[in-house]
Parts: sequence; C-alpha cells; structure tokens
Amino acid sequence: MASFSFGAGNARKLASLPLYALGRVATVLIPRRRDSWVFGCGVGIADGALALWNVAVADGHPAVWLVGSAREARDAADRGMPYAGKRSLRGFWLTARARIVVVTHGFGDVNRYGVSGAFIVQLWHGIPLKRIGLDSAETVRSGILPRSKAVRAILRRMYRGAARRIHVLPAASHLVRGRLESAFGLPDERVPVTGEPRVDVLSLGSPESRRSAARAAIAAAAGQAEPTDRLVLYAPTWRDGASDPAVPSPAEWHAIVDVLNRHRAVLLVRSHPLGVGEYAPSFATDRVLGLGSDVVPDVTPLLPGLDALVTDYSSLAFDAALVPLPVVFLAPDVDAYARTRGFYGSYADVAGSDWAADWTAAARQLDVLLADQSDRARRIELSQRLSARVHDFRDGGNTRRVYRAILAGLGEQHSGRFTKGLR
Repeated sequence: MASFSFGAGNARKLASLPLYALGRVATVLIPRRRDSWVFGCGVGIADGALALWNVAVADGHPAVWLVGSAREARDAADRGMPYAGKRSLRGFWLTARARIVVVTHGFGDVNRYGVSGAFIVQLWHGIPLKRIGLDSAETVRSGILPRSKAVRAILRRMYRGAARRIHVLPAASHLVRGRLESAFGLPDERVPVTGEPRVDVLSLGSPESRRSAARAAIAAAAGQAEPTDRLVLYAPTWRDGASDPAVPSPAEWHAIVDVLNRHRAVLLVRSHPLGVGEYAPSFATDRVLGLGSDVVPDVTPLLPGLDALVTDYSSLAFDAALVPLPVVFLAPDVDAYARTRGFYGSYADVAGSDWAADWTAAARQLDVLLADQSDRARRIELSQRLSARVHDFRDGGNTRRVYRAILAGLGEQHSGRFTKGLR
C-alpha cells in the first residue's frame, strides 16, 4: 500500500481541526523569538532546506532541524545539527517560538500546529509539470464523504488559508513563478524569481568534479562497484496512492535487461517515496538496483553521475536539464493523468511527441540512446532547451538569493550582523 494519498491525508486534516484551533490559540499567546529558525523537509535532511540551513547557520542564526524518524535523528546527530522530533511537545514549542519556519513539502515538515504567525519560507521540491495545490482537484479529495461538495469547499478554504501564511516561495523562473502563484494563491511579491536552492549543487564546481562526486555517492549508496558501467535512473512520479501502470511485465524486464547487458549499463530504480509499485525482475540480475528514498533521501546531487534518465511526469526532468542529461519519457497513462491531475501546458511541451507508451518502446529508445551518439546529442539538446525555458539562473547562487529575499522580507537586511549574508 502507498504511504500517503490526498484522500487519506485530507481526512486526517479534517479530523484534526480541533488541534489546529488549539495550536492557533497557543501561537497567539506564545511569543516568537526574534532570530530563531526551524527547518523541516519531507524527505529527510536534504533538498533546498539543507542548502538554506547551511547558509543561515554559517551566518550566525540559531536554528533547529525538526525530524520525523529515527533515521533523520541519526542523520542530524551525525551532522552535528541541533534537532528535535517534529511531532513532540518540544517540536511544537520550537515551531511556535521560531520566527522563521522553513519547509519543502508542507507544514507537516515541522510541527503543523505551531506555524501560525511565523515567517514561513516554502522552498517546494521541484518545478511542477503536473498541476498542484489549488490548481488540482486531487488536492481537495477526501476520504471523508468523498463526493461531498461541502467537504471539498472546506478543504479548499483550508488550503487557501494555509497558503496565505507563506511569505517566501522561490521560483526557478518567471514561467515557473506563474505556476506557483496560481497553485498557492500568492501575489507576485511573495514568489521571487531567485532560482531553487535545491539545484545549486548542479552548478557548483566543474562538470568533472560534480560527476566524480556523484558517481562515488551512487557507488556507496547502491553498491554499484563497476566505474565503467553506464548508469540510467528510472524515476516515476507519485500517483496519489494508485499503483504505477509502468511497472514492467516479465517480458518487458527481459527486454530491459537485454539492453542493459548490451551496453554495460545499470538501471537504478527510484520509486516515488509516497508511491507504490514493485520494481524487481523475476530473475536474478545485477543490472537493476534500487535507489529509493530510504537509501538516498535526495537524488538531485547524484544526477551528474548518470548517463540517462527515464521518467514520466516527474520534476526530475527539469533538474536533469541542468546537467544536462538525455531523457527517455515513459508515460503509459498520459490521457488519464491529464484528466485527473492535469498539466501546466501540455505534456508534449516537455516530452516532445515521441514519448514511450510502455517499457517495450522505452527499452528500444534507451537502446538507441546508449548506442548512437547523435541520438544522445539530440536528447541532450532537448534538455538544454527545456532548461533555458524553466531556469533563469545556473550560477550556484540560488540559495544566497533566497536568503537575501528572506532577510528583506523580515526587514532586517540593514540590521547589524544580519547583513553578512547580503555581501
């Protein structure tokens, strides 16, 4: 079973309305500390939240990371980071006392009942291709009275009210800014075009150093020990609790592995952390390895170590465009997905017109990509064009720009030691 769906998540929100009300009252009474930060991230100690943490802490701001699991606690301890359980009483107190709250997925990244009245920084976790937030009917689907228009209206008001609390939501470009403003119902001034902190790692250093570091990290995480192997990442997106229709059949697994053997390649499978689907061949092979979020919370730094990406509607296609990587698009349910979730623009705007409808076609495209340098060059050029459309910055300075936007929003950009980060 999937670990999350909008229907189940929204049902829990409705059941927790009394706790939200109590939290709202408590945060009115509890004074917030002038320069206290709390951080959280839906995938662990990673992503844009970690990039911003490093800048804020280096600039002298007291900060605590709120963790949601024993693994995250160990990771924080190993990094020497102050931390607390986000669902604990201490987690609530720290959230209620913090002036700045930083999240990447939602308020549940920290203690959701203590965020009211804070200066909230929502870094989000990727450029949206599929519709999100207020732009998607799926966002307000509930397991409680699922056909009720009244319940949907209540949930929509809750989402809109929560989104209004966001003070800074950075965008990768003016194109992406429009999507985020619409999805979160925010005005221009709260969605600055700064670039995403989460992808700075794809611009810092030389291409050679980024690839070397990524290959070493992949080898350590996935046990891939042959440095000459070519690496292909498969990363399907989340389908709100439904099974992934692209899980290969036994015959398709044989076709995939034949291609991998022919080109000395390894397929790294990264199912969505909230998704469901069994990606394991029915026969023994060392050409397919798991690289799930339980192994690597943040896959972005590993992208330079890859030779190709296979995906459907994932924002990783936009991240990979910064490398740039050649991409094979595999989308067996485009029409159904467009009806239920919807896209910003059309799928062809990103994937072109030759996406694969099943793994048989995807394996053929991957075979050509790995064998034909001209096809590889063509797909890299398509990624570069995509990057030019959605990324306004490629200089590794996104996190600093977001940090400056936060200080400006706080009105502290000219006050004493807080100006260090502006220089």
